[in-house]
Amino acid sequence: MIGIFVLGAITLLVIAIVVLGYGKFFRKTFKAVCFFEGSVGGLDVGAPVVFNGVRMGEVTDVVLRYDARDLTATIPVYIEIDPQRVIAVGPRPTSFEENLKLLIDHGLRARLELESIVTGKLQVSLSFYPDRPIRLIGADQKYPEIPTIPTTVQEITKRIEQLPLEQIVRDIGSAVAGIDRFVNSPEITKTIQSVSQAAEEARGLIQNLKSQTATLTSSIDGTVKDIQKLAQDIDRQVEPLGPSIQKTLSSIEKTSDEAGITLRQAQQTLAVLEGDIGEDSELMYELKKAVKEVGTAGKAIQSLAKALEQQPESLLFGRKKKTGR
Repeated sequence: MIGIFVLGAITLLVIAIVVLGYGKFFRKTFKAVCFFEGSVGGLDVGAPVVFNGVRMGEVTDVVLRYDARDLTATIPVYIEIDPQRVIAVGPRPTSFEENLKLLIDHGLRARLELESIVTGKLQVSLSFYPDRPIRLIGADQKYPEIPTIPTTVQEITKRIEQLPLEQIVRDIGSAVAGIDRFVNSPEITKTIQSVSQAAEEARGLIQNLKSQTATLTSSIDGTVKDIQKLAQDIDRQVEPLGPSIQKTLSSIEKTSDEAGITLRQAQQTLAVLEGDIGEDSELMYELKKAVKEVGTAGKAIQSLAKALEQQPESLLFGRKKKTGR
């Protein structure tokens, strides 16, 4: 009876293993190894293996490999990739190793990333970095190796370590000391005092200019008033002369007309006498001279009338002289 119960329990156990673990025990997976630089603290067995955020498998083991020949230690990280997580398009590769080599040549690299900021757990991230060189350790020939690259933190740390920090600190200290000497030097103090004195002198000069400008403005105002008064006096003096000037202009115009008539009569008389007396006689010469003088007098009278019409004040102040450049 006991044997029957034992046999039944074993049968149920086998059925449970087959049903519940069918996907794991009967599914074909591919294994690979990665060698990361630095610490792998936070990377546990069972940690995800992702490709651009898509889970492709998990970490199966993390061990310490010690080589007594050269006293070196490496930490191989073994991962397992589930091919059913990949949908292949086009011709399928003949083997996993062949396909992995093509992917590595195309830039496939592995790096450690934070799985959770809260817990600090790490995961293995796969992606393409064609600009990164292939770095292979070759310490485990049993599984194909995927090249690794440092994490972002490791790259920043490495760049900081390569910086000449001591020299930078010395240069900063030297620069600060130089600035301190420059700021506290007597020359700077004298310069500041000179600038302050120049500012005071500039303010005094501005005040002086303001006072002089006010005096000049008052003087200009007085001059303008004097000119206005002079113009008014001239208007009062010229205004009473208006009728006289108009009468004088009329008389001059009348005299000019009479001179014109006299000139035309003289020219007619001269034409008649020229045939009787002779062109070259002394009397003819005197008559022509008299006619010419009458014409000149008429032009002078016309010029005087025109000048008085344009500048009637010339009777008081004389004619204005024309200025030329």
